[in-house]
This record gives sequence, structure tokens and C-alpha cells, in this order.
Amino acid sequence: MADLASLSVVRTILDKYKFHFRRAWGQNFLVDGNIVRKIVQAAGLCADDLVVEIGPGIGTLTAALAARAGRVVAVELDRALLPVLRETMSGLDNVSVIAGDAMRVDLDRLVSDTVSGASERPYKLVANLPYYITTPLLMRLLQQKYRIGLMVVMVQQEVAARLTAAPGGKDYGALSVAVQYYTEPEVLFRVPRTVFYPRPEVDSAVVRLKKRFAPPVNIPDEELFFALVRGAFGQRRKTAANALAGGAALPGWSRGDWEQALAAAGIDPRRRGETLGLEEFAALARVCARRENGGR
Repeated sequence: MADLASLSVVRTILDKYKFHFRRAWGQNFLVDGNIVRKIVQAAGLCADDLVVEIGPGIGTLTAALAARAGRVVAVELDRALLPVLRETMSGLDNVSVIAGDAMRVDLDRLVSDTVSGASERPYKLVANLPYYITTPLLMRLLQQKYRIGLMVVMVQQEVAARLTAAPGGKDYGALSVAVQYYTEPEVLFRVPRTVFYPRPEVDSAVVRLKKRFAPPVNIPDEELFFALVRGAFGQRRKTAANALAGGAALPGWSRGDWEQALAAAGIDPRRRGETLGLEEFAALARVCARRENGGR
């Protein structure tokens, strides 16, 4: 098999199929074998592992995953790449390439339909996530509660900073809370823009997200918890009381109601929402749930 991490090989393959990059889809192909090896190593793969990849491109990472894992299911949105993948993945009988949109497809069902006996089987997700949908795709992967036990993903460097950000910093936001609620995130290494073809405008980073077996905080209602998070971050720079009063977390609640709830949760209502940590959001959710149910 040709070295798919070679720029000259990538160009030859793409020219052969007269492939045209779709800038709107953020198509940038990795052309550095060392980075590919580090990604695969970070996933800790063995012959028993089932791996899902989103956006395989021409199959550079896919082939490396297939060399270590038992099965690889690659989901590709761009149908123009399917004939390319048929060529580059030929001879790899443990790879299945599926045409589909990761923002719409049910990954658990896709895995079950593709791999015999995998209906209850956990799997790993390893991918160079498309930049144009990184945040909504990550949120979908987390909130759908798929059977993903581990994710090793490449994202923009600024997104990586947001995933691990602490309360009070400029990178801390609703995405930080969600990722840290569902997983244990770790930024592994930076990936310079120079190792892609075509070259993107920003550097990237590889992040490992280990799924939590249980939430790190005690909350009465996950939907309420995240409604509070969205409300608090909906108007940055405002106090938590003002931001929540201006949102739709609990319709009908006045600014005074929010001030009382925040105080009951041990939070100064004058603090900004972006300074609140997971435990503080959880404490507020518990207070709000009691009050909505007629308690105090």
C-alpha cells in the first residue's frame, strides 16, 4: 500500500480522481506519518477494539487504525471520496466505509448494522473532526450518550483550550462544562497547520476524552442543569442573576427569584456566570428543582 501520509501520494491520488476540495466542509488531509502514529498510540488500540472514524478523507488515519484495531467503521460525508477510499482501503477486510452525515446518523445503530454482534459493544471514536462543525458535533457525540468509551480527536487548538478550560478564563464556556461533565478531557499534543494539505489557517491539537462512568456532580435533572449553563453563558459579562433572568432556563422567574436561588446555592448573585464551576451549577440546579417542585 502506498504511503497515504505522503504529500506526493495524496496529490497523485486526488489528481487521479479529479477531486476538488470543498472549503465549506473544512477538508484538510493529514500528510505527516508521525502525527498519525501518535494519534493511533493515544487511542491505545488492540485487536479487540472496534473504532469509529468520522471524516476519513482518503483513509490516511483509517489505514493506521485498521493495522491496530479489530474493526474500523469510517463515516464519510463527501461521496466524491468514496471511490478514492475503495482504492486506498482495498485489501483491508476489517474496514467498512459508510456514506453518511455524522450530524444525522445514529452511530450506535450504524455500528450494530455494520458489525455483526456489536449491538451492545462499546467502541472508540478516533477522528480528525471537520473544523466547520467541531463544536456541534462534539455536543452531539456527548449528549446522544452513544456507546463510545473513549474519544481521541483532533480539533482546532482554540477548541482544545475550551474543552479543558477552568472557570473564570476567557476560554471557559458551555462547551467546557459539557465536556467536563461527560468526560475527563486531556490535551495531548499540538499539531501545526503545516502537516495538512491544503494548509488550514489555524493550528490543531489532539485531545483524549475518556467517558465518565458517572457524572462528577449530583444533579436532579440533566436537562435543567444544562438549561442553567446555557442561560448563564448566554450573556457573558452580565451577573449570573441578570444573565439567567434574561434567558429561558426557567420561564417566569424574575431577577429577584434568581438572586434568591443563587444565594440559596451559596453563590453571590453578582458573580458572572462564566466564573461558576460544575459543582456550583449543580448546587443551583438542586435549588431550582426544589423550588419548581414546591420546596424551599
